[in-house]
Amino acid sequence: MDRKNIVREGYNKVASQYLAMRNEDLEEMSYLPEFCSLLPEGGRVLDAGCGGGIPFTKYLSDAFEVIGIDISETQIKLAKKNVPKAQFFIKDMTQLDFPDNYFDGILAYYSIIHIPREEQEGLFKNLFRMLKPNGVALFSLHSTDDPETIYNDFFGEEMFWSGFDAETNLDILKKIGFKIIWSKFVSDSLSEDSNHLFVLLQKSLQK
Repeated sequence: MDRKNIVREGYNKVASQYLAMRNEDLEEMSYLPEFCSLLPEGGRVLDAGCGGGIPFTKYLSDAFEVIGIDISETQIKLAKKNVPKAQFFIKDMTQLDFPDNYFDGILAYYSIIHIPREEQEGLFKNLFRMLKPNGVALFSLHSTDDPETIYNDFFGEEMFWSGFDAETNLDILKKIGFKIIWSKFVSDSLSEDSNHLFVLLQKSLQK
């Protein structure tokens, strides 16, 4: 099966189980207030890989105009029900065609890690293009070198991951023009043995 179809079908099948594991007590929630503090009042935010919308998209939608996208039809169906304030679309995040300088902020939690890594630099460039000057982004990325992993027991279903080590990720982001406000390693809330690189970024005016 195509790698993106593995992700789509996997999340379609486990959407409800996955949603039940996401709550406001997660460490990842603690980074959103700083992210939001860097956004203008009522700004436009993209949640790239929004899943079922709880808790991250819902939190953002209380203060901002939020557009959520996800490759999983079932996840988007849940998100529309859970977060009526936001707009949602079924989309492959590597194929987004929003206008230049369109978003004040972009959130991508646990989504870029499912993109084949040979497509990730192009994805970062496109997200940079869509971000307004001085706009901010908050991503979770791989922290170790992983050409690709296909695991057969993600809530009982097949799932795909891919990514670069932390240093490579940071080098790619800086080369594109992102200013790194901070980066840190965070244990995966679904697997304490796995660490992710979380990065808070700003679109540099010099680029």
